[in-house]
Amino acid sequence: MALPPLNTADETALDAIIAVRPVWRSLKRAGAAVNLEANTLLHAGPAFDSPAEITKPIFNSACIAAVIDNLASNFAAAGEAIGNGEIILRPAQDYQVVTPLAAVVSPTMWLHEVVDANHPAYTAFAPINGGNGPAMRLGICNDAVLAHIRWLNGPFAESLAAAHGGDTDLIALAAHGLREGDDCHGRTPAATAEIIRQLAPAIDRDPVARRFLDDGPSFFLNLWMAACKCMFSAAVGISGSSVVTAAGGNGATLGIQVAGAPGRWHTAPAKAPRGDLGKMADDRALGAIGDSAIIDVAGFGAMAMSYAPAQREGLGRFMPEDGLSLPELLLRKVHPGFGDLGFRVGLCARDVVASGRSPVISLGILDIQGIAGRLGGGIYRTPMEPFTAAVDQIAGAG
Repeated sequence: MALPPLNTADETALDAIIAVRPVWRSLKRAGAAVNLEANTLLHAGPAFDSPAEITKPIFNSACIAAVIDNLASNFAAAGEAIGNGEIILRPAQDYQVVTPLAAVVSPTMWLHEVVDANHPAYTAFAPINGGNGPAMRLGICNDAVLAHIRWLNGPFAESLAAAHGGDTDLIALAAHGLREGDDCHGRTPAATAEIIRQLAPAIDRDPVARRFLDDGPSFFLNLWMAACKCMFSAAVGISGSSVVTAAGGNGATLGIQVAGAPGRWHTAPAKAPRGDLGKMADDRALGAIGDSAIIDVAGFGAMAMSYAPAQREGLGRFMPEDGLSLPELLLRKVHPGFGDLGFRVGLCARDVVASGRSPVISLGILDIQGIAGRLGGGIYRTPMEPFTAAVDQIAGAG
């Protein structure tokens, strides 16, 4: 199906995105990095209407974060303070932060700072990936998660900052990963291995930190989330553009933002991704969650499954029939930064509406009760309503 000619505003926005060269520059505390108030925590996806609407995995992670930042003395006190509004939860992407699954960001946590090497005003942030242990993104509240996150934002962050030698070209890492079978979302082992190679031998001075990196093939994921947010920053505010610049779910709602309507979330109820839950009942699957959706609307993840044979083998059966053809249909530009890969980027809400086909996203599936953590991985087809609403809103503003 042929799309209509590219809208001028959308072309301007896509060219601005492609011109960005995201680099991992430093680590910064969230409070200083994004002026985060002491009683405010950041979560994935659009805002909740009230504290009572906070999904259990995010609520659990918020309790962990509250205790880490001394906003509450224990988990029970943290839950009470969140429930009565003393501790406030806000969407991370509204602060130029992206966070995976149910992970919550507090003011004292360390964030990767990713900037455009050409225009440092374009900046985005992401927390350090929690690895394969008791990570906060799984939405479980217990002492093991608390201890791990304290270590991650203490001794590990110190070793990482000491080992990081300066600007790291993230497009080069992503291109390396794609050539080696990564999709830059569900699979990032090749890009992660290259980061570890660049951090060595300095990171080897801390054997515990090195072992953590070796055991966690998703370290690159959070950096690439921030890179996508950084690239999208260049398009934000371009009048009349329907280019998608934010996407994420909070477990209850899934939302997008577009360049021509800065800060405006267009949402729909978040259904659970399609995936294998093992022996767990289907009703234990939480709705789509995580700011990592921003990777897929940028053109990676499930939208780049053709580059990742292992992902096709594991999740291909959950893709819609037209899934592998979506990049050619919906992604308007070949990104020159990826060389001969012919990699396509640039999702316009106008094109989604015109084609009647929405993008797919690869997401982890969490336990809705916040007990079992990650149940599996799956594929989520985004609903049409947010794209239609965005196009209508831009047309009305014009």
